[in-house]
Amino acid sequence: MITTKANPQIIDVLKTVTDPEVPVLTVIDLGVVREVLELEDGTVEVIITPTYSGCPAMNTIEINIKAALQEAGYQKIKVTTILSPAWTTAWLSEEGKKKLKAYGIAPPVEGSMDKNALFQEDKKVECPQCNSMNTKMVSQFGSTACKSLYKCNDCLEPFDYFKCH
Repeated sequence: MITTKANPQIIDVLKTVTDPEVPVLTVIDLGVVREVLELEDGTVEVIITPTYSGCPAMNTIEINIKAALQEAGYQKIKVTTILSPAWTTAWLSEEGKKKLKAYGIAPPVEGSMDKNALFQEDKKVECPQCNSMNTKMVSQFGSTACKSLYKCNDCLEPFDYFKCH
């Protein structure tokens, strides 16, 4: 949830800034925007948390936030990155989860951390193509660090799964 001490129009601007790795999600959908402040000197400060520390998309996200706010008429902009508390998939909006599935990426399974390696249990992930639960992880590492690669045993399509953490 975003804490804000700023004009709601700023949030509307941030809702237009997409994630460069998953362009169907905005920074608001993703939950990386933690706080928005309008400071007394007129500066807009946007506080963000990366999905993973060292996430390569965060520099681009910071640049895109500044560009969107400047285009909307805000001149003094500060983007601050914080690492604590660590981002979690619980911060993904419900709208964001729907967008992921429509885009072909399985959204994180509620209440399920990626611990199958410890317990040798297969995670039950719904195929975003045919909605089958008959799926299997092919690789812990997908197209980006925040995704795993799965395959549906029914429709035979591969798909990314947005990892829980």
